[in-house]
Amino acid sequence: MEISLKKYVLELEHTFSISRESHDFQDSLVVGLSLNGKTGYGEATANPYYKITVDSMMKEIKAIETEINNYNLEKPEDFHAFLKEKGLSNFAICALDLACHDLYGKLLGKPLYKIWGTTPENYPITNYTIGIDTVDKMVAKMIEKPWPLYKVKLGTDNDIEIVKQLRKNTDAIFRIDANNAWTPEQTLEFAPQLKELGVEFLEQPLPADNLAGYKEIVDTCVLPIIADESCIVEEDVDKCAGHFTGINIKLTKCGGLTPALRMIKRARELNLKVMVGCMTESSVGISAIAQLTPQLDYVDMDGAMLLKHDIAKGIEILEDGKLVFPTLGGSGVTLL
Repeated sequence: MEISLKKYVLELEHTFSISRESHDFQDSLVVGLSLNGKTGYGEATANPYYKITVDSMMKEIKAIETEINNYNLEKPEDFHAFLKEKGLSNFAICALDLACHDLYGKLLGKPLYKIWGTTPENYPITNYTIGIDTVDKMVAKMIEKPWPLYKVKLGTDNDIEIVKQLRKNTDAIFRIDANNAWTPEQTLEFAPQLKELGVEFLEQPLPADNLAGYKEIVDTCVLPIIADESCIVEEDVDKCAGHFTGINIKLTKCGGLTPALRMIKRARELNLKVMVGCMTESSVGISAIAQLTPQLDYVDMDGAMLLKHDIAKGIEILEDGKLVFPTLGGSGVTLL
């Protein structure tokens, strides 16, 4: 295989804020893997919370570039195992793993969902994310982007009031992501009010390490509770059973599609709901997530929708949330 690496600085349509940070640009690494006239693409974004930069990922990958170029591709799962043995970070592995899956599908001339034995007849609609801001700006963002399903980032001193104001302007379903900002007591107090306001579930309301708190509230909370920061890698799925209603898998955090598929399978065995989320990727990363949608209960793959300018073509998300899957094999990605 022949490898290529390129750094992109993705400009966001609006400043994006959660309870711990804000940003207007997103650094992203796109990896290309080429073989027999086909090129597969994968992506991983930088993340200050996990101390990951594009430069750090490129340094990791360049250290084994010769070995990757000489690698004899048979199955993406074997390539993933090879990368794990080399000790790369999950973010770097994700970019390579996504590129390998895209390449593998293109070589076979089949989309990944078909290779995995699924069909895109039924899939969940992605939410559109509204970051923390003044209430007026949050309302304005929502009005600017009419959508049937919004994820609302909270973690302020007036969270309930924010949702009340948003509700006055739409009848869409809400999901709430508090990004570790609440206590168990606040969660149980807020949940009935939020349910009345049309909220579907709560994502990571308590700090990630407060598993005792989650165990205390999961069975009494009137809304489902989905793990995000508490479910990063494959080993975390079992830990979430009995503490959460479901899990949110991030490809960049777990290391790509290969472990994500195993996490989905294990979550089903444990009777956990399954969601896959994004990290403000371009259509390179979002198109990989889309291939998983027939296996999911929920999906958050609005990353490319939040950008001023996309860098790739792949999955197309229509105004009603319906998906148009690319005709190319793999994830169906082409760079613009």
